Amino acid sequence: MRYSDWIQEFLHAGRALRRTPGFVITTVAMLGLAIGVTSGIFSVVNTVLLDRLPYPEPQQLVHVAATAPGTELAPEFGVAAEFVVHYRERSRLLEDLSTYNSFTSTLRTADRVERIRMSMPTNSLYSTLGVAPALGRLPVEDDADRAVVLSDALWTSWFGRDPTVIGRSVAINSTDRTVIGIMGPEFRFPAADTQLWISSTIGASDITRSGNFGHSVVARMAAGTTPEAVADELSTLARELPERFGGTAAYARIIEQHRAVVRTLEEQLLGRFTRPLWVLLGAAAIVLLIACANVANLFLVRNEGRNRELATRRALGAPRGRLVRQQMAEAILIAAGASALAVLLAALVLPFFLKLAPSDIPRLDQVSIGPATLLFALVAAALSALICGIVPAWRAASPDLSRLRDGSRGNSRGSNWLRSGLVVGQTALALVLLIGSGLLLRSVHTLQQVHPGYDARDVFTFQIAPERPELSDAPSFARFNLDFLDRLKALPGVQSVGLVENVPIDEGTASMRIGTEGGDAEGTLLNFTYSAGDYYRTMGIALRAGRVFVDDDHGSARGNVIVSATAAERLWPQQDPIGKRLRRIGHENWETVVGVVDDVMQDGPLGKPQAVVYFPMVDTTPQGGRAISSPAFVLKSERADSIGGLAVNSEKVRQFRASQ
Repeated sequence: MRYSDWIQEFLHAGRALRRTPGFVITTVAMLGLAIGVTSGIFSVVNTVLLDRLPYPEPQQLVHVAATAPGTELAPEFGVAAEFVVHYRERSRLLEDLSTYNSFTSTLRTADRVERIRMSMPTNSLYSTLGVAPALGRLPVEDDADRAVVLSDALWTSWFGRDPTVIGRSVAINSTDRTVIGIMGPEFRFPAADTQLWISSTIGASDITRSGNFGHSVVARMAAGTTPEAVADELSTLARELPERFGGTAAYARIIEQHRAVVRTLEEQLLGRFTRPLWVLLGAAAIVLLIACANVANLFLVRNEGRNRELATRRALGAPRGRLVRQQMAEAILIAAGASALAVLLAALVLPFFLKLAPSDIPRLDQVSIGPATLLFALVAAALSALICGIVPAWRAASPDLSRLRDGSRGNSRGSNWLRSGLVVGQTALALVLLIGSGLLLRSVHTLQQVHPGYDARDVFTFQIAPERPELSDAPSFARFNLDFLDRLKALPGVQSVGLVENVPIDEGTASMRIGTEGGDAEGTLLNFTYSAGDYYRTMGIALRAGRVFVDDDHGSARGNVIVSATAAERLWPQQDPIGKRLRRIGHENWETVVGVVDDVMQDGPLGKPQAVVYFPMVDTTPQGGRAISSPAFVLKSERADSIGGLAVNSEKVRQFRASQ
């Protein structure tokens, strides 16, 4: 068979299709939509799951955590500082390791202030990942915590890619630090929105108290090592920690049950998204198969109307291969048109759907219609042409010659059987999607029935970065936040306003050991956060007993606190907690419980209610030592969006303040 034969077949197919524009429009639109959806989802899967992490030898990078079954700690938790020091010094299977974290804080330059996402890893992060700066240098031990490295995005948006930014001073949460380096655009660890990294170190001399778990750790394994082998080694090394660093009896019990958790960094970053994305791609592939079956059915119906033509050509000596090529040429032209439409639809619709996707999916901002997506669309089109054309082509190559004698144009039994088979296949695939959709809807319904302990309806939450350099200590920040809180209350339509350090779902809470009078000297491990104003009423968190914070609780030497129901039960089982006193282990002052509120699912409806101690958010007294510069404001109003726009726009805030 020569290429010229195929050219002739395509020319003939084009003329034949031109006579049936309705058929062409229907089949191209049907296939184009299905291929477009599948190609768009593939572009997400390819970027998020299939592209390798942008580091040298990424298969050697692992995430290190811990578990201690039977203890009061979470099923999986971060490591403590002494683990980091001990692992770094004694492990033979790890070449390097570093802690990392992610948080928001206020960055200030001479002419700009904003709250941004940043990280404070140990300086070994860069050598562990195997990356180098695009400009400047990386932090060293002598930098302590006074140096910062900028992301390419921050360098571009704030400093216009000015290379003289190296050596310039910036303020982070009122502390001056020096810019020493700028990373390339591909470096976005640990999250895509991380814009700045602060230098830090952890040494044996820095550890004053064992058991402060919570560090996330990334490490580079030696070549040829497996995560399982590393987990075994680190679990053994952890047994040596009490002898080296000491600790309480509770710490010793944790070490007895401790087991290192080691998984690849890729699994840590992408693991919870892997199955949903593959399922989504599989569902799109099923839709494509259904579309192919529909198009194949339309080809069969079309061929029934051409049966006399096909029978005549066969009787005049046209070989079966020629008839097959003619049918396949039509299917290929249809698929080619569908692929072009698919790429256009994917390019137009993909950005819209990416905005609807969860923002915490890694590398989602890098998804685009690239060469891999175009190749996938072409392959999908080729397979679609084969699936759509092979059955009609096989049927058309064996026309019923008896039609020439009786002039019949009716359906044959064989054609009916083929079309019925395609319909059965379509129905089966549709049932698979229907069952999957039903299960998904049931899961959504189940989640809707879960009460997370709060009600976010008509609630707007935001943080601000005050443009006031005189806010340099805890009392001044406290006065500013309380003053701004009062002014927000005065806005028309505002029902209530509160402050909190860790907004549910958006941020997790830290933990500490809490002691009680007459209780265990080691205390109970509980989560904690800080709140002020009408936070509980705004968030719909029910008050079970006592009262919420009032203005006098901020800056008061009385030290009043609020506890959640589970925290109260763990500290004082089957007792009335109101009036009871507690103390943060390591602190001297006792604090009095004035209220009990409902538990909150801080991590969302899939998590568990947390046992939380709520401390007053701010301290307006001169001795106040905790500077919470940018807490989260939570505002309840039916006009939350419009009021929020006023609140978070600094220029409007200044106008608002001036008008009061």
